[in-house]
Amino acid sequence: MIQEPQFKNKVIGENDITLHCVDQIYGVFDEKKKPLFGQLKKYPEKLIIHCKDLRVFHFCLRYTKEEEVKRIVSGIIHHTQAPKLLKRLFLFSYASAKQNNTATGPPHQTMMFDTIKDWHWELERTKGNIKYKAVSANEGYKVCEKLPAYFVVPVSLSEEDISCFQGRGIPIWCWSCHNGCALLKMSAFPKEQDDSILQTQKAFLDGIYKTIHKPPYENLKTEELSNTFISLQEIQTSYSKFKQLFLIDNSSEFWDTDVKWFSLLESSNWLDIIRRCLKKAIEVIECLEVQNTNVLLIEENASDLCCIISSLVQVMMDPYCRTRFGFQSLIQKEWIMGGHCFLDRCNHLRQNDKEEVPVFLLFLDCVWQLLQQHPPAFEFTETYLTVLSDSLYIPIFSTFFFNSPYQKDTNLGKESQDSQSKPLSLLTVWDWSVQFEPKAQILLNNPLYVEKPKPDRSQRRASHFKHQRQLSLPLTQTKSSPKRGFFREETDHLIKNLLGKRISKLINSSDELHDSFREFYDSWHSKTVDYHGLLLPHIEGPEIKVWAQRCLRWIPEAQILGGGPVATVNKVLEMMEEVQSLQKKIDEKHNSLMAPPLDALSLLRKPTRLSSLFPFALLQRHSSKPVLPTNSWKALGDEEDLAKQEDEFVDLGDV
Repeated sequence: MIQEPQFKNKVIGENDITLHCVDQIYGVFDEKKKPLFGQLKKYPEKLIIHCKDLRVFHFCLRYTKEEEVKRIVSGIIHHTQAPKLLKRLFLFSYASAKQNNTATGPPHQTMMFDTIKDWHWELERTKGNIKYKAVSANEGYKVCEKLPAYFVVPVSLSEEDISCFQGRGIPIWCWSCHNGCALLKMSAFPKEQDDSILQTQKAFLDGIYKTIHKPPYENLKTEELSNTFISLQEIQTSYSKFKQLFLIDNSSEFWDTDVKWFSLLESSNWLDIIRRCLKKAIEVIECLEVQNTNVLLIEENASDLCCIISSLVQVMMDPYCRTRFGFQSLIQKEWIMGGHCFLDRCNHLRQNDKEEVPVFLLFLDCVWQLLQQHPPAFEFTETYLTVLSDSLYIPIFSTFFFNSPYQKDTNLGKESQDSQSKPLSLLTVWDWSVQFEPKAQILLNNPLYVEKPKPDRSQRRASHFKHQRQLSLPLTQTKSSPKRGFFREETDHLIKNLLGKRISKLINSSDELHDSFREFYDSWHSKTVDYHGLLLPHIEGPEIKVWAQRCLRWIPEAQILGGGPVATVNKVLEMMEEVQSLQKKIDEKHNSLMAPPLDALSLLRKPTRLSSLFPFALLQRHSSKPVLPTNSWKALGDEEDLAKQEDEFVDLGDV
């Protein structure tokens, strides 16, 4: 009897597909796959659905009545492709149905930043309240519908300045560094042809810059992300190519594409975009940390690339943002209240495919790169990031279904003048008890996370100067870059979670980076990592990898039984359990408290070897791997041989 998986989503079943999760629909006509759109003259004998979480579903219609096929296929195409109105989303139907149910989930410590009190708390936490202030000038969204009701600006900025150009040209505070420098963002002015308007805007910006650029005491560096960084079109084009590597229809397609896997991966350019985002974040950190310079990120609406870079900077510099509640608070502050257009970027309404860009998914992929390079620095796991990416398409949570706080409040009735109507109350994705049982939530927490020790007062001053000394340590000779050229032939095509290790395009030469950046980058990597201090990723080509758990979890052929990172974590947890057992014996002799048991180990301990893509591939079976790359399954032998090879992967504990 097959065991019931312990990591089970209570909202979305293994074979459930939400309408928002559907990416592409294909029909098979006479063994040929074609995309389906609009009204069909002929209906397929098989339906294939590609999902945004990279699942692939096949539905055989060959033995279904023609009228039923027409009704099923037409209904799916209509409900997944036809433009929708916001109020017609399932989100509102669900909220209305639950309106009388006053029960709420357990309280969470995530800062929502929907009150001015939350902003005051964040200012005090980062010691930014000396130079910056929280304002309520946009209360009721009377200044700008893109800005939140409350935000933070320099103390010298007046309310008249804030409302002058509907929030544009205003430096909005993101975060303060320990040395007093700040990271800010600004919505750029639209391009104007009128000279008088241009002169007015220029004079206004000159006055604004003087409030934060006061040499030699305070300097300012601006980063024009819209003009000098990655374009949204480039992100979308790259991801469209990248995701096709994982939307595998069958085993034959898997092995056919396996031989050219790395060339396809390189041509998608997705890993290079991740590297460029991480590199830009490190450049900003170098300005803040070493040059003691304020950094102002400028973008057309300051709600896409600004969100990526400002969030990455905080994850790398602020250990609080590497805790679960801190990371969730960061997303609330920079993405939800920052006005990222989740409704458009995820294309929930199907109104404009050109607006669909996986900006938030790119950010999560960048965070995953940091997490897999420095696991002890993060309180959450890659499983947490994976289920967070899945939550983008679950339409019972309001977190990722609006373009701005204004749009959310007006559609929920919070800004309504009608006192008789009660505002709708929607669920937040941060209440993980809605999706997972407590035992499953254990897998969202990193058992290897190194909690910050609480030093006594005599050590605080010493630790402060230690941090400053680390920045001035002499550079060590850097390792030579891998030889340019194409990757060598891979002997094991199954191990696709080591992706990107030989992709020459991503390996940057030493002269590509300017001297101060290279010195800062090499100096940090020459020292022992402080998991509660500054955290920088390796950005050389071999270090940027594919997020295997998210991308490969639905492909049985790509799984490795008894391998992958989960095997390493399992061994470490076993050692920790043994240490705790010894500690328990010592404590019993001294009548002291026992250490809590390692709950994560009980979930990892199975009668069979775990999959490298655990917990999503817990019960998946592997197909056999050809000895040599081949375009045909005929070279693999007869069915009895395949069955014998298949049985080698299954222990008696599965039955």
